[in-house]
Amino acid sequence: MSNTYGDWLRQQREATGLTQEELADRAFMTRSHIAHIEAGRRMPSKEDARRLDMALGTGDVLSTFLPHDDVAVADYFEAVRALEQQAVMIREFALAYFPGILQTKRYARAVLGAAFPPVSEEECDRRVVTRLERAKILEDPVTPVVWALLDEALLRRPVGSRDIMAEQIMHVARLAETGRIRAHVMPFGVGFHPLMGSMLTLMWFEDQPPLAYGEGGHTARLHDSPSVVRKWQHRYDLALSDALSQKDSLALLRAIAEEYGHHD
Repeated sequence: MSNTYGDWLRQQREATGLTQEELADRAFMTRSHIAHIEAGRRMPSKEDARRLDMALGTGDVLSTFLPHDDVAVADYFEAVRALEQQAVMIREFALAYFPGILQTKRYARAVLGAAFPPVSEEECDRRVVTRLERAKILEDPVTPVVWALLDEALLRRPVGSRDIMAEQIMHVARLAETGRIRAHVMPFGVGFHPLMGSMLTLMWFEDQPPLAYGEGGHTARLHDSPSVVRKWQHRYDLALSDALSQKDSLALLRAIAEEYGHHD
């Protein structure tokens, strides 16, 4: 992600002789939030930018030059990938394919290998390694807490071979059965629900505000405005209330895996 904005903030802070902690106190923010903005991992909300301008005496420069929301998907994703490693809770809604942190190696290759325009074998290998690196956050037995809300559509639409699908579904089922994640399926029978149309990731942190990341097609948006994040949290809660229980979800996951050819 281009970090012109974060670099400029750091330069202005250093020019005034303030540490990150001192600027955070003046702007009523946390030091880690300031650090993430300067490193390019987050963008301030409009209210944050206004307080930073006041704290630094920069007029309305930080507010005026706050980047617009039409940033490329890849740029947003780089920020999300970094934040994912710091989250204490992650809630995913998956509509088209399994969330990256839950993907097996073969499923990830099948998804990434279908990219358009096509990528080379070397590039595909690099992307698979990156995706599997993300999944290592699940090696910690406790943090982050992960909830996965899976639309039945992604279970029914084959990606790669039937064997790959069976393996992927059983991977998620086992993570849920061991208690590492919670998994819920949104069945076709529910019909329309509040999260239709996009993938969604909600993240919570120990020392900074939560955020929401939505992705659909070739568009993406990273939200840290409290009112917008709350809106997506409420939509997630509403959708989850219509999903199958974890017990029933696991039964469905195993049944679909068997349809793809998996046998214990």
